[in-house]
Amino acid sequence: MFLILTSLIVIHSAACLLLTGLYLLVLLYLIRGWANLKRPDLKPIAFKTKVTILIAARDEEEKMALTIDDILAQDYPKNLTEIIIVDDHSTDRTAEIIRSYASQGVKLLQLNEDKPLNSYKKKAIAEAISLSTGELMVATDADCRMGPKWLSSIVNYYETKQPVMISSPVTYFEEKTLFERLQTLEFGYLVAMGASFIGNNRASTCNGANFAYRKDIFYAVGGFKGIDELASGDDELLLQKVAERYPGKIGFLKRRDAMVYTHAKHTLKEFLNQRRRWASKSTKYKDKKIVALAVGIWLFNVSLLVNAGLSFYSSYFFKLFLIQFILKFIFEAMFLVPVNIFFKHGKLMWLLFLLSPIHIIYFVYVGLIGNTRKYVWKGRTVR
Repeated sequence: MFLILTSLIVIHSAACLLLTGLYLLVLLYLIRGWANLKRPDLKPIAFKTKVTILIAARDEEEKMALTIDDILAQDYPKNLTEIIIVDDHSTDRTAEIIRSYASQGVKLLQLNEDKPLNSYKKKAIAEAISLSTGELMVATDADCRMGPKWLSSIVNYYETKQPVMISSPVTYFEEKTLFERLQTLEFGYLVAMGASFIGNNRASTCNGANFAYRKDIFYAVGGFKGIDELASGDDELLLQKVAERYPGKIGFLKRRDAMVYTHAKHTLKEFLNQRRRWASKSTKYKDKKIVALAVGIWLFNVSLLVNAGLSFYSSYFFKLFLIQFILKFIFEAMFLVPVNIFFKHGKLMWLLFLLSPIHIIYFVYVGLIGNTRKYVWKGRTVR
C-alpha cells in the first residue's frame, strides 16, 4: 500500500510540474509575441479608403449617444466615413437615440426577426455589412469610447501595411471599485494574449470592440457561416477563419491612438455571465492546438487547487503548490509589466498579488460552466 501511495505521489508531482512547465512556456511565448509587436510609425497620408463603422446595439440608451458623439468627432474624412448602427430589438430608447443622429449621417437598421435566433449579434453585423458601401469594416460596441484619432490610426495602418484584418487594443477605464480594477488587470491579460499570438504570426483571439476587416474578405471566408449557432464569436471565430485562409495577413495595431475604452462589469454575476459567454466559443476554435493548449492551462490551474487542498494533509503538497504559484506569479508579472505600461495601467500591477490566487479559482470555474450551461446575455438565455 505504501509503495502504491508513493508511486501515485510521484506521478502526481510529475504531472503538476509538467503542467507548470507548459504554462511557463506559454507565458514566454506571449512575452516574445508582445515584444515582436512594434509601435508602427504612421506618417500623415492622403486617405482613400471608404470605411463603414459597424455597431450592433441592444438596450444601450445610457451610453449610445456618447459612443456616437465620439465617432462623429473623428478626424477621418467625413466623405469616406459611413456609420451603420443596428438596433437589436431594444426595449428602451436606443433606436430613438440613434435615429436622432440621422441628419449627421448615422444610419439606423432595425432587426425584425420573427423566429428566435441564438446569434442576434452576428445577424445584426451581417445585415449591416450587406448594406454597407465601405471597403473596410470597422466594428465596435455601443458602450465604447474612443479618441479623435481612433479611426484615422486604423485606416493609416491598413493603407500602409495592407493587412486584411486588424485587431486593435481595448481596455477598461473609469474604474470605481477594487473589483473593477481587478477586471482591468485581467482584461489586459486577455487582450495582450490575443495581440501576442498575432505578434507570433498565429492569430487566434481578439476583441470585437475594436476590430476591422475588409468587406470582400468577410465574404471570401463565408461570413459567419459555420459559426452562427453560437451567440458569441463574431470576433475570434471570424478571425480564425480568416487566419486559416490568409496566414500572416492579420495585424495588431499597437498604438494608444487606436485604443477603445469600455467599462468593467459592476457585479460578479454580470462578470461571470460575460466570461461564460466568451468561454462558450472555445470548443469551436478552428485551431485545435489552441483548444488543447487551453485545456492544458485549465489543468494547470486545477493542479494548483488540488495541491492547495492537499496541503492540509501534508506539507509536501504545500511546497509543491508554493513552487507552482511562485513561478506562475513571476512569469505573469514579466508578461504584464510591459503590457500595463502600454495601457497606462502600471499602478494596477500591485493588484496581481490579489488577482493571481483569485484567478486560479475563477479560471477553473469558468472553464467548467462555459461549456456546460446556458447563460443570460442582453436579457436572453442563450448557449
